[in-house]
Amino acid sequence: MDKLLLIDDEADVQYSFRRIFSSPEIDLSTASSGEEGLKLIPRLQPDLVIMDIRMGGISGLETLRRLRQTDAKLPVILMTAYGTTQMAIEAMKLGAYDYLLKPFDVPKLKQIVADALKASRAMKQVVSYEPLLESEDYSLGIVGRTEAMQNVFKLIGQLAASDATALITGESGTGKELVARAIYHHSQRSSQPFLAINCAAIPDNLLESELFGHEKGAFTGATQQRIGKFEQCNGGTIFLDEIGDMSLPTQTKILRVLQSGTFERVGGNQAVQVNVRVIAATNKPLEQAVAAKQFREDLFYRLNVVRIQVPPLRERAADIPLLVSYFLKKFAEQHKRAPKTISTDALMTLQRYAWPGNVRELENAIQRALVISKSDAILPVDLPPEILGTAVSERREAAPAAAPPVAATLVASSETTQLAQALFQWARQDGTRKIIPTVERELVIQALRETQGNQVQAAKLLGITRATLRKRIEKFGIKKELAIR
Repeated sequence: MDKLLLIDDEADVQYSFRRIFSSPEIDLSTASSGEEGLKLIPRLQPDLVIMDIRMGGISGLETLRRLRQTDAKLPVILMTAYGTTQMAIEAMKLGAYDYLLKPFDVPKLKQIVADALKASRAMKQVVSYEPLLESEDYSLGIVGRTEAMQNVFKLIGQLAASDATALITGESGTGKELVARAIYHHSQRSSQPFLAINCAAIPDNLLESELFGHEKGAFTGATQQRIGKFEQCNGGTIFLDEIGDMSLPTQTKILRVLQSGTFERVGGNQAVQVNVRVIAATNKPLEQAVAAKQFREDLFYRLNVVRIQVPPLRERAADIPLLVSYFLKKFAEQHKRAPKTISTDALMTLQRYAWPGNVRELENAIQRALVISKSDAILPVDLPPEILGTAVSERREAAPAAAPPVAATLVASSETTQLAQALFQWARQDGTRKIIPTVERELVIQALRETQGNQVQAAKLLGITRATLRKRIEKFGIKKELAIR
């Protein structure tokens, strides 16, 4: 539940807010003065404060100043009547999230509140490198024990200890924003604001104004001065997601901010100085965009001080059991119920899938399975059809082996039982060890070594088709030193 605190000395405004935000998802509290609001905040721990500038007692501006001294991350939305917009602008320079003019437009109010609450959650939810899944205190984390993810964690730690600009690259759905938030939460700026801007989601003609603000009369509809995200985030961290979609003119302004810490509002000629750390992300190959003159080369090098490449899920399939456990606990926590389990067959099916949508697609698949599932465990039938379809086609590729004699079957059964027991003992010695992906990868490697890298013979030895073997080689990232041919 989101907690809102309204600070306004007008009873009519308080009544209106109670009607507008009458929802089970929102807990609205009110205060009639700045002094009362400042006393309530430590006890209520609100996610968002909305207050008037002109009130009896201390003003909204002074209330904001005092609030910023104790909590710079708490979003504050200011309300002001016509004729006092300059005061609201001054409040924005002090770190207010946004401001509204009275009488306010209800849909616009709801949208601004929703955006502010989203920003509040991003600043409050600390992203760890890896959650402790056994802990009752569930936390947001980046999950992974593969070597590729360990390299990502190392870079996060190195970046968090510095103030360097970072560029996060990777396919859509790999978790680039989580990486950016992890850098922020563990940095020296963690007590200051964090704002995320999706450059692809904002029309190009509005993005520059959103980032840098504009002066009154700068363009049609600019009826008053507007403070941009860079000014709002002064002292903090700004995350520019999908920066590869940014236009060249806006790129020029970003370059200036990185070089000198200054910019001009749209339609303005006065330099504004800010101290903001920039973290950028993209799913596009920026080197190709630079070569095609679609992205500034000098900006690319300014952003690419430290680069973090987030691997796609298909390259770290060994992390899928961890991620599934993470999502099962996450959704159980959200719905306040005991987490479900997942069958071995369903988990193996997930590990065979290529995951074009990466971790985001896996999360959606688990959420769907929890809705569909009629038992305490997720079964293959509960998974999305496209995932099942891939698994079925792979099984059909494999030629059925002839049935062995009865005596041989009994001997094999005894031997495999002993082997399984030994593997379980091996896994219990270290909680990070996962039997199925480890054994499957080792079998592929050994088969290739036995056949001197001949894929046709290795596939025959494993009892699978060559196409399936190729997928396993790609899935496990088996190195080329094996001289595969």
